[in-house]
Amino acid sequence: MLKALANTSIEVIISVTNNEVLGIGESPSAAADWVNRNVAAYMPGVNITAIAVGSEVLTAIPNVAPVLVPAMNYLHKALVASQLNHQVKVSAPQSMDVIAKSFPPSTATFNSSWNSTIFQILQFLRNTNSYYMLNAYPYYEYVHSDGIFPIEYALFQPLSAVKQIVDPNTLFHYESMFDALVDATYNSIEALNFSDIPVVVTETGWPWAGDSKEPDATKENAETFNNNLIRRVSNDTGPPSQPKNPINTFIYEMFNEDKRPGPISERSWGIFSTNGSEVYPISLGSPGGISGNSSRAFCVAKPGADENKLQDGINWACGQGHANCSAIQSGQPCYFPDTLQNHASYAYNDYYQRMRSLGGTCDFDGTATMTTQDPSSRTCKFTGSSSPGGGVFPPAAFGPIGQISRSSTTRSPVFVRTVVVLLALLMLDVNVHFVF
Repeated sequence: MLKALANTSIEVIISVTNNEVLGIGESPSAAADWVNRNVAAYMPGVNITAIAVGSEVLTAIPNVAPVLVPAMNYLHKALVASQLNHQVKVSAPQSMDVIAKSFPPSTATFNSSWNSTIFQILQFLRNTNSYYMLNAYPYYEYVHSDGIFPIEYALFQPLSAVKQIVDPNTLFHYESMFDALVDATYNSIEALNFSDIPVVVTETGWPWAGDSKEPDATKENAETFNNNLIRRVSNDTGPPSQPKNPINTFIYEMFNEDKRPGPISERSWGIFSTNGSEVYPISLGSPGGISGNSSRAFCVAKPGADENKLQDGINWACGQGHANCSAIQSGQPCYFPDTLQNHASYAYNDYYQRMRSLGGTCDFDGTATMTTQDPSSRTCKFTGSSSPGGGVFPPAAFGPIGQISRSSTTRSPVFVRTVVVLLALLMLDVNVHFVF
């Protein structure tokens, strides 16, 4: 995946697994080896901007807590030795459970049992100009609130006059639980006499399915939460106490983790299923969402391009590229002329129009080119065309469509890179990213 993300400019955070934290925290050489293998080996091609040391180590594996800060220090020193410390920051994601009481945000403080370790973490973050990584889940906060907070508050939905959420000490009005959790974290940091340490939300989301005891884990709520979250963080403002600090956020998660143990919700956080099909639609910051209108530029196959490469391009675009290729099936309006050139042009263009705002390119192993000439015909309308009947995206089709392939495909690195760019979706302004 790191190789596939090379030369895309997408910002990448890579994680030290919880199983690795202990070894790295006890051995500077292990930290140096980890940095050399997982960071230095892929730079500058891959735009790695941070290392996340573990996942919620203090609450998930508290026995490892004594070596968490040493692990962070050893990794930072390894970055310094590789002259990468100015580009790559080190931090450690923590859950909201390290905060004793998150509401009201103005009086929030870290759990005193973790004060010593968290103080050292904050000291490290300040000294290295890094940021605090927060995993904040309004879903869990809402479920555990036992009805104290309305669900609209958790889903970024408007609150009626009688349901307004106000901090009694600051009189700040909180329009969403998400903002309150971020503010609670800022205030907890300030309670330990630290300031100017930004908070980045490294995980947030909402499950789309649950068992009988999880009635609020629904597709409708998940879609509402994530779409409203994107609108919220895309306005470049912070929470009430930090209005000038935009909330950089990662949505958890890109794919369902279908092997996770526990209740159904544990396996139901993904925007996509494990086979790549969309669980529910998500709007990526433009009026038309993923399927917004395109400009009058088209991606088509180059005349005289190698036929094997054209077939590979069709296979990829109509498969992992998620292009809707139903129109070039036998009996459909774009099937004729029945040539690789024609079918490739339609598939390439449909992929490009859908995904160009997400990093999709018009290359296809050198077999594609851009044109301003509308390739549509009287019966076949290309995606993005302003001709009658054009200009509207057909329904998304995930996975291979029908039997249009004439041969099997071996995806080139260019194709692999493009699909990973698509799956990453890391270029929504600077504030919205995905965990996968």
